[in-house]
Amino acid sequence: MNIAPRYLGRGSWLARRDPRVLILVVVLFIFTVLQIWDARRVLLLLGVAVLYYRTGDIPWAEIRRNWAIVFAFIGTLVVVNAILAGGSTAEVPLTEAHVLFTLPILGTPMSAESISLAVTLFLRYMAMATIGFPVAFCVAPNDFGIAFRRLGVPDKFAFALDLTFRFLPSLAADFQTTVDAQRIRGYDWSAGAKGFVGKVRRSGPVIVPTVVNAIAGAEDTIDAMDLRAFGTGKRTWIRHLAYDRTDWIVLLAFLGLLIAATAWGFTHGASVWTPQFLIDLAEH
Repeated sequence: MNIAPRYLGRGSWLARRDPRVLILVVVLFIFTVLQIWDARRVLLLLGVAVLYYRTGDIPWAEIRRNWAIVFAFIGTLVVVNAILAGGSTAEVPLTEAHVLFTLPILGTPMSAESISLAVTLFLRYMAMATIGFPVAFCVAPNDFGIAFRRLGVPDKFAFALDLTFRFLPSLAADFQTTVDAQRIRGYDWSAGAKGFVGKVRRSGPVIVPTVVNAIAGAEDTIDAMDLRAFGTGKRTWIRHLAYDRTDWIVLLAFLGLLIAATAWGFTHGASVWTPQFLIDLAEH
């Protein structure tokens, strides 16, 4: 089964851009965010990412589950990191940290510095996720391969990336088909399962056919490519890409952000900003 990714941003301002722009913007923006540790400036970058994301006109109802997964993953990652840090950061050891409280049961101290770091990390990850979503939903499915090829990626790798974007929704559709088929046969893998471990134990009749179908589909794709002599010569692409004036303006704007962030890092350093009110709260 070959299902194209959901092209939810069709016709939007971002969808009219050269697909290479969306990919390069992600790269430039990530390198920009990685250099900023001041939560106030990261918040500004998050605002830039939100404005950029809004130009994609991606329907919220269609991707709210995707965002829920992103929120849950980033939130869990940040909370676990804060707990493992034990109130200290790379710059401030626990003996110098301003401890606000201690977590019950675990007994882990939470300081003003560790909480500030957690908030900063959350904002950084959210900014990166926000800027990356349009790549998945505002690039035409047929443009992934040619976009990466025109960015200098070899033909084989570019085509592999194109197939990867198609494989994920195809795998999800195969999984749902298998679930429905098993329910028709009277087997509901989620019924009667106690907790996450119970569902995993009962998922064998669903996971195994899905994996087998995925492997068989991959073999069919490989055979079809071999029969067409893929990789034996230089590949041509029917799609022609060209930057317009707006594309160059967008790229230069994000390049300017990167240069500004780099200059700021050299002149002011890269340290986590801790609000004064948190320090005052810890001292009282």
